[in-house]
Amino acid sequence: MQDSELIWNETEKKKLYETPVFTVTERTSIGPDGQKGKFIVNECRDWVIVIPVKHDKFLMVKQWRHGEQQLSIEFPGGVIEKGEPAEAGAKRELLEETGAIAGKMTLLGKMNPNPALFSNHVYIYCAEELFFKGEQHLDKDEFVHCFELDKKEVFAKMGTAEYPHALMASAIALYRERYNQ
Repeated sequence: MQDSELIWNETEKKKLYETPVFTVTERTSIGPDGQKGKFIVNECRDWVIVIPVKHDKFLMVKQWRHGEQQLSIEFPGGVIEKGEPAEAGAKRELLEETGAIAGKMTLLGKMNPNPALFSNHVYIYCAEELFFKGEQHLDKDEFVHCFELDKKEVFAKMGTAEYPHALMASAIALYRERYNQ
């Protein structure tokens, strides 16, 4: 079978529910064999994840995650504002959550967090040559602790109960590939 024989063609899109974070849509598509199917897709703005590097340490954040119902240790990140370039969003999120500014920002990759259910992308950046401008500037509903952790500890614990966020594991995989660590 050729790849072209796997493609579904969307014929209709209907908004089912809208929240401040995402919109749930129902997509009607025609499959390669002519069958009609309905699929649920969440539409969101794109996200960024920033891996701030300070010598042999990463700058990490810890915050409550409502879906998991527990604290999560993660790299800084968040939603890209409407019309904001991804790198500008990464710089903004780094400053907001850590008080740091990066002298060097490198795009490590762009991926879809779950292509079966989401239409958005996450951009992953490495932030180096950090200097600290001041304190955090969190959103009103954000409560985040920022701290440094040895890279080896983060590598070893990624995917454990303290580090449950799968996108962080994807980010660290891109980092390790790029920097041979």
